[in-house]
Amino acid sequence: MGALDQAAFAALMARFAPFEARPHLAVAVSGGADSLALALLADGWARAESGRITALTVDHRLRPGSAEEAARVAHWLRHRAIAHVVLVRDGPGFAGDVQAEARAARYRLLEGWCECQGVLHLLTAHHREDQAETVLLRLARGSGLDGLAGIAAVVERRDCRILRPLLTVPRASLAATLEARGQAWIEDPSNRDPAYARVRLRQAEAVLEREGLTAARLAETAQRLGRARAALERELAALLARAAWLHPAGFAWLDPKALAPASDELALRAVAAVIACVGGATYPPRVEGVERLLRDLRQGFAGGRTLGGCLVLPRRGRVLVCREPEAVASPAPARPGERTGWDGRFVVRLPAAAPEGLGVAARGNSAGAPSSVPPAARPTLPVIRDAAGATSAHAPRFRPDRALTQPGFAVF
Repeated sequence: MGALDQAAFAALMARFAPFEARPHLAVAVSGGADSLALALLADGWARAESGRITALTVDHRLRPGSAEEAARVAHWLRHRAIAHVVLVRDGPGFAGDVQAEARAARYRLLEGWCECQGVLHLLTAHHREDQAETVLLRLARGSGLDGLAGIAAVVERRDCRILRPLLTVPRASLAATLEARGQAWIEDPSNRDPAYARVRLRQAEAVLEREGLTAARLAETAQRLGRARAALERELAALLARAAWLHPAGFAWLDPKALAPASDELALRAVAAVIACVGGATYPPRVEGVERLLRDLRQGFAGGRTLGGCLVLPRRGRVLVCREPEAVASPAPARPGERTGWDGRFVVRLPAAAPEGLGVAARGNSAGAPSSVPPAARPTLPVIRDAAGATSAHAPRFRPDRALTQPGFAVF
């Protein structure tokens, strides 16, 4: 595969337009061939736009020598006049799925830096083979349409856009790009460790290709399924606009009559979206629970249901969805001048002049909740209190980790 030149990369970036004047991009750079190639290409693109990039390297401190590798990346980029920042993760090691937990921690650090610096765009170097491996992994796990659509080209996060301009580019082209520029790179030893499913898939690449499961074919399949997912998401947004009403206090009303004529697939997605949003979840609840709840909504039910950390209660022809008191997060400190997320639903941003010792917690059964909030939802409303228990005038804002409607799956 040939090297990717600046003109070809500019065409890839044009799909993400518009950008602000003199754009400042953050680029996640591990030191591997893929991310280093992205950094050099993005730097050339940004300079042509009178902008700049900052390369961000996350050091998880999981391997001996990781600090030295980060320093080597810094040296390479400094030689090319590219700004570079190392983000170090402190804390205990990962106990469960190491790759998944490390990935989540990496994005928290990357997005946190973007938020602090006011950077709107974070670029990652996912390429065609990453897309193919993702489809295979999700197929093995029994994923549905959303999972088999693969990696999105654009993800709208709370503080920045994650852009993946290389999703259609073969891995070999990125290595060739560095070779053409005389740039070395780091080989991560974990990329050869068969303990990881992605590594085992790469080792089986030749066998898969003989059966027609090439990276190009799998990426094309993801693109087609991505188009179907995007179409469904547009219909879902229209249904939610008719069937759901979200209150800034963090609860929602559902109209079963508006859900009734919808197909099972759309209705299930609508119910799952409301539960995930109100429940402060990153992902929707398991489909089996959503199917049971949708059946109850369509048939009518008395009493209440619980799902995904939410209470679901019938109320005079409508259905109230609010946070389940037993599932709400523990109290958390809220520090002056910092942003604090709480319960996956609310954000507190105290001014720098705020007093020390404030914290955010559920209201519980204390008085003072607005009368517009249904009684069942009042105990889970957040309040800011000082050490003595007095309520502060600062108010948290409802900004759930998972919005009720998504920007739409991006397919290029």
